[in-house]
Amino acid sequence: MSAAALALRARLLGSPGRTLAVAESLTGGHLQALITGVSGASGYFLGGVTAYTIPQKARLLGVDAAHATEVDGVSARVAAEMACGACRLFGADFGVATTGYAEPAPGRGVAHPGAWVAVAAGGPAGPTVLGQRRVEFPGRGRQEVQQAVAEAALDLLLECLRAPATAPAP
Repeated sequence: MSAAALALRARLLGSPGRTLAVAESLTGGHLQALITGVSGASGYFLGGVTAYTIPQKARLLGVDAAHATEVDGVSARVAAEMACGACRLFGADFGVATTGYAEPAPGRGVAHPGAWVAVAAGGPAGPTVLGQRRVEFPGRGRQEVQQAVAEAALDLLLECLRAPATAPAP
């Protein structure tokens, strides 16, 4: 188990009532596997969705389809909308999202694998984006990239949880 996943468990379980949901694209379940691979995840993890296509990102997570189509589903905005959508869909205190390319896509101008990850916090007025980050992994294979992006998403979540005034009240 990754150190980030273990730290996540300790951090979330240390705050009663705080919950987490995820929205994945390129990671295809790797993020959910990292989270649920830690004993006690059922105490805070509500669930996740892998929305691999733009229509599903829009339908399930509220992603703006026009913008997503312009950027082929990969941008800071799409990741943020996915994280907010995960909060809404599951009623979670925190949402984490991943979207990007797990391998080069020369026809789309993508020279090497990379992604956007985002974290949102739910709240009475609706979700708020806490953080987002671009990560790149030149020279790595598809599954290595999926795992690395999932870990980067957990790292961002932990950074956001450590920041003062991040947590919604339970």
